[in-house]
Amino acid sequence: MTETEVFVGIDVSKARLDVAVLPNEMTWSTTNDDDGISGLVSKLKEQTPHLVLLEATGGLERRVLARLVGAGVPAMAINPRNVRDFAKSLGKLAKTDRIDAIVLARFAQAVRPSLRPVADEQSQELQAQLTRRRQLVEMIVAEKNRLAATDANKVRKLIKEHIAYLQKQLTINEYDLDQTIKQTPAWLEKVDLLESVPAIGRVTASTLVALLPELGTLGRKQISALVGVAPFNRDSGTLRGRRAIWGGRASVRAVLYMAALVGARWNPVLRDLYRRLKSAGKPSKVALVACMRKLLTILNAIIRDRSPWRTQELLP
Repeated sequence: MTETEVFVGIDVSKARLDVAVLPNEMTWSTTNDDDGISGLVSKLKEQTPHLVLLEATGGLERRVLARLVGAGVPAMAINPRNVRDFAKSLGKLAKTDRIDAIVLARFAQAVRPSLRPVADEQSQELQAQLTRRRQLVEMIVAEKNRLAATDANKVRKLIKEHIAYLQKQLTINEYDLDQTIKQTPAWLEKVDLLESVPAIGRVTASTLVALLPELGTLGRKQISALVGVAPFNRDSGTLRGRRAIWGGRASVRAVLYMAALVGARWNPVLRDLYRRLKSAGKPSKVALVACMRKLLTILNAIIRDRSPWRTQELLP
């Protein structure tokens, strides 16, 4: 590292951006709106940073991240948990927006994570539609639970009307999702390839295309670790701890779990794997995670080779 290399951390909130710059440890704040972001981009371009790091904060970071990348500034968002663990390792137990910005800058300086491409406008639209679908499904489930928990006729009527409205919105969302896929040939090809695998439906395939663009470009171990279905060792000295999965992309892992549940019954490769592990005395959850990992490996190979599922082939 040379003294001239500049690293920037930006803590993003709804109304404000807190910025920290290393090595001169300069900090400032600006508004999280068009004027504030424009000023921030201009100021950072003058300093030619080596890396600008933001926390992934549920979408609040997307606008400023897109503007930075569009201006040619090397910027990326990172999992907040990684940064929080790094802060604890530095003894930073307090948490304020300014401290978070400084920790982000120090994380960028010390770890130097590899830059990942930012999703384009079409990919962000697809991701937003998938997020909205998940929200609608969660609201429908919540309303159905409330319906089962009340006997008041007037309240039941209101809940039923709301459920009907949400289901209509879900139907519209799924139609829009399907049209978005069909309008992008590269996505449609991938979705068709993924759907050729027993247990993979349109929603699962769309989620993988939108939230796991690395599918088909990485090895099986790398893609498993990226999603969070690779077991990590917990050994120390003579102790051999139980392996467990950790981290990764929760949204992708959720759809893989549901697909593995179906695949354990209807996909011949996953069914044989699940039965073999159960016969060996493995807990059901362990067997299902193994099926998730196997399914992900199969899907990765299918996209890599651009070849649909064939039952007679047992992909590694």
